[in-house]
Amino acid sequence: MQFHDPASPSHLNGPGLGLCDCQVVAPRELGDMTALSVRAPSSHLRRKLTVLLAAHDVPVVMEEGSVQVRREDFGPLEAVLAGFSRTERADLLAAPWFGPEMDAWQMAPLDQWMQRLTTPWFESASEHLRFHLQPIVALSSGQVYGYEALVRAEHDGALIGAWPLLQAAAAHGQARAFDAHARKTAIRQAYPQLRTDQQLFLNFAPGVVYNPDICLQTTFATCREVGADFSRLVFEVTESEAFPDLKLLRSILERYRQEGALVALDDLGAGQTSLSYLAELKPDIVKLDRALVSGLHSEDRRLPLVTALIGYAHDLGIRVVAEGIETAGELTQIMALGVDYAQGYFLGRPGPGAADVLPEAAAFWSAQ
Repeated sequence: MQFHDPASPSHLNGPGLGLCDCQVVAPRELGDMTALSVRAPSSHLRRKLTVLLAAHDVPVVMEEGSVQVRREDFGPLEAVLAGFSRTERADLLAAPWFGPEMDAWQMAPLDQWMQRLTTPWFESASEHLRFHLQPIVALSSGQVYGYEALVRAEHDGALIGAWPLLQAAAAHGQARAFDAHARKTAIRQAYPQLRTDQQLFLNFAPGVVYNPDICLQTTFATCREVGADFSRLVFEVTESEAFPDLKLLRSILERYRQEGALVALDDLGAGQTSLSYLAELKPDIVKLDRALVSGLHSEDRRLPLVTALIGYAHDLGIRVVAEGIETAGELTQIMALGVDYAQGYFLGRPGPGAADVLPEAAAFWSAQ
């Protein structure tokens, strides 16, 4: 599997940079795999594994403390895995056999292997990405400030959503390559659709960037390829709560800013470290977690917290987006709190083109 971008300039791989695995990743194909070797670290787990395999009529071969399951017998493995707790599953490791040899370099948790084996569509789907755009509306005017590009993939006549795609990418060991591939595809597909006064929000997971001077070069090259104005791009950090390396995250955001782009932080209020990240990183834009906005009203107990978060962001010079707006009441309330932008189904659902706000939302502003 490769997400090689032939349009990437060769100088990106010049002296001192090297070839990043977000540009070329080619793991061994699974078509020639003949078996999985499953290893459990304790005698208790080994006995349990043996009992569960026997209960599901899975023939096995014992190999130096591991259990070898042939490819034609993989069917019941999901049911076998379900017999273990989440903690136990983390200790069950598996490596593939190709012909007479085991590839120990592909040793991974058994549940990751099961996800890999049950998502054979991933490679094909990754070559048919489609980005749906959802409007982000300026509350001062009711006009579309920009669009968030949300990844989808076409496969067998159906669309696969972002979450299963990201899960499959991780299972196949392709998280970094897929993230870079998706960013480049989003820029090529979505940017040309926008008006010159609109921003494009692009998601990225910071955990896939190990060196911004290397990993982000193909993204920047794609921006130049389509003639993108970097000041109209907003790179939005997702899952920042799960990324503990604040120094690296800061360097990633600074690298985007060096090119003239804006940066945004997602899900403010969703975790204990949100406020510390906000103060340390000082993004241009922050998005309020939808759990804080859903059903918000004038007597809501969350109101003081939401008010404080908005005030804190504004004190730092950060603009605020409220996500998940689904009713006129929620929109009225967050406007009263001084939020800058809003995003949600009441304003516009994700779609294949850069559409205006929905008629109900347009009527809301007409009535103001």
